[in-house]
Amino acid sequence: MTSRQNVAILGATGSIGRATCEVLRHLGNPFRAWGLSAHRDWKTLLKLAQDLKPEEIILADSQVGIESPNHLPGGCRLKVGVEGLEALASSAEIDTVVAAIVGSAGLASTLAAVRSGKRVALANKEAMVVAGPIMIAAAAESGAEILPVDSEHSAIFQAMQAGGREEVQRVILTASGGPFLRASKEKLAEVTVEEACRHPTWNMGRKITIDSATMMNKALEVIEARWLFQIPAEKIHVMVHPQSVIHSMVEFRDGSVLAQMSPPDMKLPIQYALTFPKRVDSPTLRMDWSKHMRLEMEPVDFERFPALSLGFEVARVGGTAGAVLNAANEAAVEQFLAGRIRFVDIASVCRDILNHHTFEATPSIQRLAEMDRWARQEVLKWNSF
Repeated sequence: MTSRQNVAILGATGSIGRATCEVLRHLGNPFRAWGLSAHRDWKTLLKLAQDLKPEEIILADSQVGIESPNHLPGGCRLKVGVEGLEALASSAEIDTVVAAIVGSAGLASTLAAVRSGKRVALANKEAMVVAGPIMIAAAAESGAEILPVDSEHSAIFQAMQAGGREEVQRVILTASGGPFLRASKEKLAEVTVEEACRHPTWNMGRKITIDSATMMNKALEVIEARWLFQIPAEKIHVMVHPQSVIHSMVEFRDGSVLAQMSPPDMKLPIQYALTFPKRVDSPTLRMDWSKHMRLEMEPVDFERFPALSLGFEVARVGGTAGAVLNAANEAAVEQFLAGRIRFVDIASVCRDILNHHTFEATPSIQRLAEMDRWARQEVLKWNSF
């Protein structure tokens, strides 16, 4: 790449957004952070703006007042309100959009980027979970590239470069197993918020860390893989790999299995999405081949982690099920963090909400938004129905 590559980071103050900023500092020209957004964390947003000197920053929550707007670098514009996210994502100035807003809140801006034909470095898995068919259809129409930033989906994407899509027998997502891989059912029933927020491998936000502990994150990744790679649920498998070194694998029809391996570091898949199809030097951790290592694999215990079963079910049926599961999970995690339900209730809540929703096979984006709101309201009323 020799021409200027203007990048917009939606969700710049989160873990993925900050890692993307590190990658851009490392890459330098021709990559430039043209626009940054945050939801409420204006202090971090201003610090990032002073460092990267973007043309525009957006604070999505209009209820938050910025105390020091004069600290913006010269020429940088400040916009307030969620409407600015879609405008930034679809701006003619932008080449690549890093979609790193957590949850369904990132859906509209991600879809705007796809409809505008951008390269979308997708960290917001919920966009595919909620509206996968709509995203894929929009990309086909606009010519947008959707490149995964999730370490598992990036690993699959990288391994798939070794063969044609028609040659893929199955994809195997790996899961660390989270903090409760060996926990008994009795222990799971007593899990505290503090324990659930303590991930053994990754440093992530509270919501994503809870999803890892329940394995709902893997359920959502199964759904994302189904739409992102256009493969049926029957060709998607999950294996537990506690070391988090093998990020995922692809098995081809001749029996060959290709895995992508690296120390756990999100900067690698972020950089690959920015520079694809080229590989360049990166600031990521490297494998130490001078040391002994043990790489373990084991099947998932679906009885201990029932959330994962929901992911496969939703991947099979599609339609409104993804929006309902995602919204129910987000609301249930909030209830758990607030101490209103138990850790083991999260999957039960999601199961009940799915079972009680009115399924539609080919919903519009407006209908998906309605189902999202409905599911959240139902969670607040949940008491095993």
